[in-house]
Amino acid sequence: MVPPPPAQPPAAPPPPPGPADPARAVAVALLNLTGLGLGYALMRRRLATAVCVIVTGVLLVIALPAEPDGVSGGVLTAYVVLLALAAAHGAARGLRTPLVWPPRSPVAVLLGLVLLAAPVGGVVLYEGAREEATQQMLLDRLGQADQLVRTARSKPFETAETDYTTALAVYRDLREDHADSRAAKRVPDRLNTYYRTVGAPYDERKYCEAIAPLNHLRSVPDTIGEKVLGSLVSWPDDRLATSLYECGLPGLGSATGGAETGGHLDELLTTFPRSAQAARVEPAVGSAIDKTAKDLKGGEPCAANETMRILADQAKALPGDAAGLSAALDKDAARARGHVQAGTYACGVDQYRDGKFDEAQDTMDEFVGTYKNDKNRTRAQKIAIAAEIAQDEPAAGKRLPTLASGGGITVTISNDSPEAVEILYTGPVTGSVKLKACGGCKRYQSSVAASVSACQGGENYPSKTISLPAGTTYFLHKSTGGSASTGTDTTKIEPGYTYTECAYVVEGLGTGF
Repeated sequence: MVPPPPAQPPAAPPPPPGPADPARAVAVALLNLTGLGLGYALMRRRLATAVCVIVTGVLLVIALPAEPDGVSGGVLTAYVVLLALAAAHGAARGLRTPLVWPPRSPVAVLLGLVLLAAPVGGVVLYEGAREEATQQMLLDRLGQADQLVRTARSKPFETAETDYTTALAVYRDLREDHADSRAAKRVPDRLNTYYRTVGAPYDERKYCEAIAPLNHLRSVPDTIGEKVLGSLVSWPDDRLATSLYECGLPGLGSATGGAETGGHLDELLTTFPRSAQAARVEPAVGSAIDKTAKDLKGGEPCAANETMRILADQAKALPGDAAGLSAALDKDAARARGHVQAGTYACGVDQYRDGKFDEAQDTMDEFVGTYKNDKNRTRAQKIAIAAEIAQDEPAAGKRLPTLASGGGITVTISNDSPEAVEILYTGPVTGSVKLKACGGCKRYQSSVAASVSACQGGENYPSKTISLPAGTTYFLHKSTGGSASTGTDTTKIEPGYTYTECAYVVEGLGTGF
């Protein structure tokens, strides 16, 4: 049989109330302000002690580990109120309640002051930890911005621009809102990296790709002050001027080139008019005109002439005022227009020789209408006539018309139709004849009737006699009286004969000879 455990001695009763001791009351209040209820503990008030310890423990759970934002104001206010209540309540109880230890009140006051240094030191340490957490948070934010810049480098600028501007906003906020932080002090180095990263296409000689990023960098001072940027403010300028020149140069002579609104050479002359790159624009225009002028004499005069037209327009449109280039560019434009005049004729000849008779006619008609005093105008008119005939009768375009005219064989052309007509002819000589409408003439009902009766009715037919040399001549009759009908005829002209040609209209079939 197990003997019963020995009886525990009864707990010591709390000390009996004593006389009022203000020093002891102060000591209890100070000990309770430690947040651990030590004043209550020395008065053997276990429940009150436990409440103080639990409240402080909850606060520590909430506060640790230290975060940049710290503990909310509401929690801190509630805790301070509880400490104040514990101090006041403890002081009231300690006024007449003796302490277990120490026996003397002044010593208890001194102990309370010493122990109060612990929570005060804790607050100081906590604030230091919170400050370090803030610094780490800002460094993390800086690192995230740096990562955006690094990853954006592998993307096209149009896609990456949002990432760049986001990173730039972080750098700005760190400098403006947290100027004393470690992260903010690293921003200048990050900005150097930022500029080198964004402007990397220039270093790779990708001048067209570099324009948009460099323009972006020129706008950075609007986001981050010039004082912070220092020499970076002007860092993009020369690079952008070079990029605009190098990217705009291939556009000379191109329909999408530098003279169009917003073109690269436009932007160069407008943004950096006094730069060395701007000074190179006019010589480049002049060189392009010289090269194209040589191409006008080559195998593709039409393409070269179109290039020359564009160069003339570009030289005229480039904004050279601020750069002092207007007079030189105007001279270039005039010189290019002179080349266009010769090039238009050369193009028409080339089109004719290549059998592109419709294009040749349009080109020569344009030349004749535009350059009324050009020495080649008369021949251009003949080439246009021959090209028009050759569109219906390709054999007529086998040789290029000359300036020759007349001959020893007469050909009388009459108009037996109620419409005015124009007779074009080409062969050994090229020309045209216009005849007014025949007032008493009508349309023939059939080609057979026309072949028998045309110009045989004794009417006073409008007519004209021309002289042609021997050889094959190709005729094209076209109505100018409204029906727009045409007809062709090929005649071999031989010496010793006289020839007549009769223009007529067959109902529903068009014109004929």
